[in-house]
Amino acid sequence: MDDNGNTKSRRTFGRLAAVLTALGVAVAGQAAATAEGAAASTGRKALDGVWRADGYSTIFRIDQGQLTSFDTTAISCLQGLLAAKQTAETRDSASFTADKGFRQLTIHAQGPGRARLRYLGGAGAIELRRLPGLPGTCATSTPSDPVKVFDIFWATFAENYPFFAAKGIDWQAVRNRYRPRVGPGTGEAELFAVLRDILKELGDAHTALLAGENQFSRPLRPRTRQLEGVPAFLAFNKRVQEFIEKHDTGKPLKTWGQGVIGYADLPDGLGYLRLAAFDGYAAGGFTRNSAELNRALDEIFTRARTSGPNRLRGLILDVRVNLGGYDALGLQLASRLTGKPYPAYAKQALNVPGDPPGFTRAQRLRVRPATAPTYTGPIALLTSSLTISAGETFTQAMMERTPRPERIGENTQGAFSDFLWRTLPNGWSFALPNERFLTRTGTAFDVTGIPPHLTTPGVFSDKELNGGHDAAFDKALSYLRHQGRAHLRPGQIRHPARTVR
Repeated sequence: MDDNGNTKSRRTFGRLAAVLTALGVAVAGQAAATAEGAAASTGRKALDGVWRADGYSTIFRIDQGQLTSFDTTAISCLQGLLAAKQTAETRDSASFTADKGFRQLTIHAQGPGRARLRYLGGAGAIELRRLPGLPGTCATSTPSDPVKVFDIFWATFAENYPFFAAKGIDWQAVRNRYRPRVGPGTGEAELFAVLRDILKELGDAHTALLAGENQFSRPLRPRTRQLEGVPAFLAFNKRVQEFIEKHDTGKPLKTWGQGVIGYADLPDGLGYLRLAAFDGYAAGGFTRNSAELNRALDEIFTRARTSGPNRLRGLILDVRVNLGGYDALGLQLASRLTGKPYPAYAKQALNVPGDPPGFTRAQRLRVRPATAPTYTGPIALLTSSLTISAGETFTQAMMERTPRPERIGENTQGAFSDFLWRTLPNGWSFALPNERFLTRTGTAFDVTGIPPHLTTPGVFSDKELNGGHDAAFDKALSYLRHQGRAHLRPGQIRHPARTVR
């Protein structure tokens, strides 16, 4: 996630694993578009100054080619984690880079006192409004005592977290219960335990707390397999892939992107495509990940597989273990799976807490067909509670596709939003979600997750993995064979390599 909550992903898969422990990155998103062109001094002059984000409780200051963020609440203003240097400009835009080139963002002037910020690799944009200057609270030091730390932590959630009602949580009651445990003499370990316990109550995969060596992240929804730490996740993902190759495809997957993307042809003209994340395909940021994804999709969706007599009759698309990444990569994949444009989802951020809460104007995203060969046939989309973040926004982006993918498995995790990263006056940082993603008809699946059409309980449970029986995969085969049977001539249907239970 970006320091300002505008990406779900900020590392390659190897680094993603480290961030999963430290940051809980499932990472959502950083929206695309880096401005290029001849430098013009009017670009920087037009954007220099102070800007407040609509939603996100963030202020940005641009001064002499440097961008600095400030995290605000009703009781505080602290310098944020994002500090970026301008790398390019045009007449009405400026591009900035942070984290040694890993993160890129562009700000476009939209008119008097208005601008729009986009993060490379995400979906949507952040609307900005010009301020006459930094609020006075941003220029004063904030005490770093434990009580102030607790109050800013609590206030940040109170002003930005959209899902208290959906989770049945009384946030004021949470404060009343935990605040007495914190006083001027509270030690770091005890304070960390208090904030960690609050996050555990929320059970939200897009929360995290970083305090030096003390780190807590990704408290998944109850009754979800809890993969705590990098080794646990990597071991489980390896176990799942070996299970699939032994019991489902019957052969090793051809892989790309450091093993994160895998594909195999199946009998009866079917294909199997697995993505363990929408990140980590190549060292570096979004651009290199996007190029590697395109390379994989070019080799998978060849003209032979997408057109002609031997084209794919059906595709199993497996995101059952997908911890997220860049939302834009999910849209990139979706663009290779359609022949016509259609609505993906709308995105908005909480900007007025309360009951009912108020949100920013919904930004509507679309899936547009790629210029490369596209697969337009039937899809069985496999999901589970370990389909998280960008894995979920991708699943949502497939819902309006024609023909509609048949979702098989379990509800996704229910954590769509980008991380909103915040600082605390004692130097700690934490993250929370502040956005919701809506379908074309205005439905949100936060907290509950996107439900399948065909439910197969216990996806990748120990019972299923030890028993060698993949119920979701079997249902996908059955569904696709039924869909494709009318298009196959007698004698074309080959015997499967395994029995469908």
